[in-house]
Amino acid sequence: MRKFSTITANLFAAALTAAPSLPSWADKGGSCHFHGTKPAAEATVVGCADARRDALVKSGKLHASWSSIKHEKIEQVDGKKGKEWKLSYKNPASPEKDKAALYMFFTPPGNFIAANHSGK
Repeated sequence: MRKFSTITANLFAAALTAAPSLPSWADKGGSCHFHGTKPAAEATVVGCADARRDALVKSGKLHASWSSIKHEKIEQVDGKKGKEWKLSYKNPASPEKDKAALYMFFTPPGNFIAANHSGK
């Protein structure tokens, strides 16, 4: 029993020692992850949406012309699970005209839900 207790203590100490290096595993958007139910300020949501937009451009899911587009509108809408932030972007230079609008959805505290071209 004493040996098990020593092993457990050593594993716990090793985990605590390794813990400071864990945040380096998070992706660049890690600062846009929020806990709780306190609604985020519009500026916070816009910053997270711009970071998400840049990540979508970098990954090739959005055309490079989207990187300079600023949000056109931010509003709170009724989503499937309650209130959501909805940000609208318009890109007249989009090579695909049916995808010239981009919509991003966030929870009230500011966590990303989805992005699409339909707005739904």
